[in-house]
Amino acid sequence: MPIIVGMLSQSVLNLVDAALVGSLGEVALAGVGVGGYAMFMVTALVFGLSSGVQSQTAQRFGANSQSTDQRDARALPLNAGLLLAAGMALPLTILGIWQAPALLGLINQTPEVQAVAVEYFRWRMLSLIAIAMTLCFRGYWNGMQQTGVYLRIIIVVHAFNVLASIGLIFGHAGLPEMGAAGAGAGTTLSLLLGLVLWIRVSSLGARQDGFLSNLPSATTLWKMLSLALPHSFQQLWFAGGYAVLFWLLGQLDTASVAVGHVLVNLSLLLILPGVGLGIAAMSLVGEALGRDAGEDAHRWGWDALRVAWMSLAAMALPMLLIPEWVLGLFLASPDLIEMGRLPLQLTGIMIVLDAAALVLTQALLGAGAQRTVMLLTLGMQWLIFLPLAWWVGVVLDYGLLGIWWVQLAYRILNSSGFVWVWQRQRWMSNPALKTN
Repeated sequence: MPIIVGMLSQSVLNLVDAALVGSLGEVALAGVGVGGYAMFMVTALVFGLSSGVQSQTAQRFGANSQSTDQRDARALPLNAGLLLAAGMALPLTILGIWQAPALLGLINQTPEVQAVAVEYFRWRMLSLIAIAMTLCFRGYWNGMQQTGVYLRIIIVVHAFNVLASIGLIFGHAGLPEMGAAGAGAGTTLSLLLGLVLWIRVSSLGARQDGFLSNLPSATTLWKMLSLALPHSFQQLWFAGGYAVLFWLLGQLDTASVAVGHVLVNLSLLLILPGVGLGIAAMSLVGEALGRDAGEDAHRWGWDALRVAWMSLAAMALPMLLIPEWVLGLFLASPDLIEMGRLPLQLTGIMIVLDAAALVLTQALLGAGAQRTVMLLTLGMQWLIFLPLAWWVGVVLDYGLLGIWWVQLAYRILNSSGFVWVWQRQRWMSNPALKTN
């Protein structure tokens, strides 16, 4: 529950930021949107650090739960992750700030929008090292099954973010009036505050586990890097897949882009309980494997999946039963609402069917099977879904509805693939399970 609430709060914050910047006009909103998407792509490069630290911490927690002989090694994955975070984020920050115009020019070619996006993106890039290290801290505390730490810190960070962004966007409380760039500066300041809080909490609560005192060996660093890179690569190309999806919708018409934008954002919001349950399963699976309880680990995957099915089915009901009302919250045109009615109902079905992929993806990460997750996820998305979506939606001219029918079939196939991998249980013999 703390993980789910924390993730939902992030989505709500994104809506608040959009409302604040939206008051400055469509150019400012578009610029922040483009800059935010570019930041999402860059963040994906360090995202794998979270699952790497969490899976290794959970396994050490399980292996050492009955003894304190090796307790000072529990924070070893965290220490390794923090070193890698600094080593990866620093050059990326310099490169991103330097090459911001070229990068954002690939996403949007409108000069006014580009100017806003570059300024916003550069402010956001200053927080990359804080983001990378925060992912490591979050992974450690989630791996120790103390998820409340994440919730308490993220609430403070979000509250400060809203206040700082309001002050810097509009120039309140004696702060400079920075416009759209103020949203980026406010977010960066809040993330830096969050990093200070993570360091403070970990200094008090993880010192006995070896935080900052038990330095990782080259072997440990390499193992962490080998776990982080496949997940980061997967996240980067997964985000790129959504860029291709919106390009496909753009080949149809503007109405399809508008409706597709609403459908995608609704699905990304409503799957968060499934993702949160999957992250919890990551720790439980890792802990069970750490104490050599393979059957417990296997059962945790199914138990988390049952809860996810029930939760996602409840959240999908409004999309299935009253789709016009749900779309009416975002779209004013009756024609657009009618266009999106059946695709939204298909989205509701997809959310439920996607539960297996959402939960078992994270559970497999807890077992150290990052490479398997990467190959299965990207293979399904790039080799099956996107080519078929282009062929059915654009070539055969079935439009938005055709693409969503293809997406429904892809979700079924994707979840079936993860169920098959989980049931084979070959992940139990993964070399990454060795925590020495």
